[in-house]
Amino acid sequence: MSILVDEKSKVMVQGITGHQGSFHAQEMLSYGTKVVAGVAPGRGGSKLLGLPVLESVSEAVEETGADISIVFVPAKNARDAVIEAIESDLRLVVIVSEHIPEHDAIELVQYAKLRGTTIIGPNCPGVTSPGKSKVGIMPNSIFKRGKIGVVSRSGTLTYEIVSALTKNGLGQSTCLGIGGDPVVGTSFVDSLAMFELDPQTEAIVLVGEIGGTAEEEAASFIASYVSKPIFAYIAGRTAPPGKKMGHAGAIISRGRGTAQSKIDALSQAGALIADLPKDIPKLVASRITQ
Repeated sequence: MSILVDEKSKVMVQGITGHQGSFHAQEMLSYGTKVVAGVAPGRGGSKLLGLPVLESVSEAVEETGADISIVFVPAKNARDAVIEAIESDLRLVVIVSEHIPEHDAIELVQYAKLRGTTIIGPNCPGVTSPGKSKVGIMPNSIFKRGKIGVVSRSGTLTYEIVSALTKNGLGQSTCLGIGGDPVVGTSFVDSLAMFELDPQTEAIVLVGEIGGTAEEEAASFIASYVSKPIFAYIAGRTAPPGKKMGHAGAIISRGRGTAQSKIDALSQAGALIADLPKDIPKLVASRITQ
């Protein structure tokens, strides 16, 4: 199995006629993802990449049976695009779009919960179940099918660590980039709960960074509810207090959200901590054979 996406997933691309939307739609198709339609208001009735381009999400659902949307719509229009997807009862919406205002993100996340839709992002690289489906912008070449679940706040660190796992013969069940904004739809805790229930996943790699309390919350959940081995890397150990580093959510304040506080919490919960991203495969191999 896997979490969130598999070979049966039917994906639509909102914003498919834009440069990013069309490029990554082609990459997803090349990976083997069942991309079934694009949505672009004003362009309905046309075709792109051999896919029907439709006026609305509801029309795409009706005509293709799509159950997932990936959103490449610019931030100023992203709120309306995501609401349209939620109200079409899609089970999963992946929001790649950056710079969505925090108040919009709060509204979208809460509305999705009320409607039973899972959101990944915003400002995220998406989700890949190797050998099954990729819904996002992760490089096609880095994955290997296996039994390691990966969840990360950082897109580039996701790529680096997944690539290192693959080069060392350690395949992945699902790789999930949840995004580094202060408000995201799927948290570490949500991801850990899904991986814990997934029979294909035998171990979990968690990639965190400074800022916020998501990693400390994950540590508390791990201690109480996760039976599988956990391996973690926390970025930003040398960041000075009060400085924002990269992601909007990566800010240290009043001693909270430091790399050390996260490392301490995860260590106390039983996770093995890597000093560098390249150390993750060695740690995983010490506990897991593939």
